[in-house]
Amino acid sequence: MLYLALGAAALAVFLFLGRGKPVLKRREWRIAAGMFALVAFAAAAYTGIRGQWMVTIVLVIFGLWLSSSARTTGMGPGAVRAPAKGRMSLDEARSILGVDADATPEEIKEAYTRLMRMAHPDKGGTSGLASQLNAARDRLLRG
Repeated sequence: MLYLALGAAALAVFLFLGRGKPVLKRREWRIAAGMFALVAFAAAAYTGIRGQWMVTIVLVIFGLWLSSSARTTGMGPGAVRAPAKGRMSLDEARSILGVDADATPEEIKEAYTRLMRMAHPDKGGTSGLASQLNAARDRLLRG
């Protein structure tokens, strides 16, 4: 019971520090999830030896979930992929950056910067989305 209370307290502190924002970035989550999966499997082995089968089953399922989330790369079926090797059309580039046909280079750079702040892989975005933004910016600035 003491371990359950300590775990709940640690979770409360963790959520308080986050305040709605992800505390761990993708890389840190993968490392932490891998370590917690190992701990869950070790605890499952210990409880299995002691004969507590329901706790063992729950810990094994939790460990499997953690280990599968540690292997997630973020490139699932709904993820944005890198643009194809062919040239992006001007209309596609404008729609990606959200600028008009008569946008100045400064407006294009501002739109790119604003979107890249949200879509950068270090900020929780995907590399495919960042590469699409780069390709759209390059296409519009080169004409």
